[in-house]
Amino acid sequence: MTQTPEIKHEGPDIVSGRLAASRYAENFADIHPPLAREQALVEANRCYFCYDAPCIEACPTGIDIPGFIKKIATDNVAGAGMRILEANIFGGACARVCPTEILCEGACVRAAQEGDPIAIGRLQRYATDPILARASHPFARGAPTGKRIAVVGGGPAGLSCAHRLAQLGHQVAVFEARPRLGGLNEYGVAEYKVPDRFARREVDFILGIGGIEAHANQALGRDVSLAQLRQDYDAVFLGMGLAGVKALECEGESLPGVANAVDYIAQLRSAEDLARLPVGRRVVVIGGGNTAIDIAVQTRRLGADEVTLVYRRGPEMMGATSHEQEFAQVNGVTIRHWAKPIRLRAEAGHVAAAEFETTRIEEGKLVGTGAAFSLPADMVFKAIGQSFIADPLETDRLDALELRHGKIEVDDQFRTTVRGVWAGGDCVARGLDLTVEAVEQGKRAAHSIDAALKG
Repeated sequence: MTQTPEIKHEGPDIVSGRLAASRYAENFADIHPPLAREQALVEANRCYFCYDAPCIEACPTGIDIPGFIKKIATDNVAGAGMRILEANIFGGACARVCPTEILCEGACVRAAQEGDPIAIGRLQRYATDPILARASHPFARGAPTGKRIAVVGGGPAGLSCAHRLAQLGHQVAVFEARPRLGGLNEYGVAEYKVPDRFARREVDFILGIGGIEAHANQALGRDVSLAQLRQDYDAVFLGMGLAGVKALECEGESLPGVANAVDYIAQLRSAEDLARLPVGRRVVVIGGGNTAIDIAVQTRRLGADEVTLVYRRGPEMMGATSHEQEFAQVNGVTIRHWAKPIRLRAEAGHVAAAEFETTRIEEGKLVGTGAAFSLPADMVFKAIGQSFIADPLETDRLDALELRHGKIEVDDQFRTTVRGVWAGGDCVARGLDLTVEAVEQGKRAAHSIDAALKG
């Protein structure tokens, strides 16, 4: 809920400008360049256009994938893009950051038959990018309803909800704790996945529908309260995401040189000149999800000589997909499995090494083996997951707003246990914390809010 803290990079071997200036642009360029027209047509014509398409079932937002691909095959790119955005207003970002290998492309019939699925993500980007580049917004607002809704959180869930509510004719105010809207797309995704300020351009595109007021630097519990929002607005949607970072709970965690991966990524994404961002020579990343992969690869691309990612379980149990793990290894990241941190050791007041104990599964539980090893490190990044901070809700003494597993409890219409309050995205107790799921939950909540307000 707070702004990203400035990380102090002080240490014997933490410096900026490790690479030649030209290398930064090369290392952080788009990892999936857009398809040319000829490439898109060839790829689209590989599709079987299945009647009961498993790729649609695998897409949390239910995009008509064979339908939009068929439009590309007939050179109707605008029609393809509109079909995508009708289901997922963040179709551009999801084309870039979705784990398509385990969603739509993983379910592709071509993948089952030949091991070579249709490049659905790249085709989706091919279709949506031209629409996002237009000066005018492609969707019209509905007739004004006179209803006002407050949306807390300017990430994918909140903006998806806000856009659909505006489309339905409601007036929306978005309250975002950080200086810019966009959520993880703006602050938390690797730069090479959404380069050239794409996340900002997509936010501008979404706000282009009109009827959405953006209030940045407005944190729930600090600048606004849920009780006040409930009083001032006809409905409230909570889409704050996960603001907390889980602790390692080991000795030396607070040493200089130890940082949260999400904070460093946010600083990297906001940097005007990557050559001025200091990075260590030997980096250790602790975690196994997408954030762990993103920080490991990005520090390597910033010029770190050695980057080692350590995860307490095996590769098949990592939150990052096998595709992401392979990508990290191709980029020079060493991945070590079956080890947990036990101590971060200092020299001259700065982290110098990370000590680990090897692990194994015993009677279904993860246990230490007693064997230990040490990795030299001048930077250590914690990437073991984020958590929901309920303090802003508790200050309103709303005992009726229930939490489950540390997140907000909602029903199948994303209504919370407090009347007039809905929630969606990473802060709710359902789903897999994926951008595409947050978009769908925000959209579904908007329709539930609309139905409630219209009686």
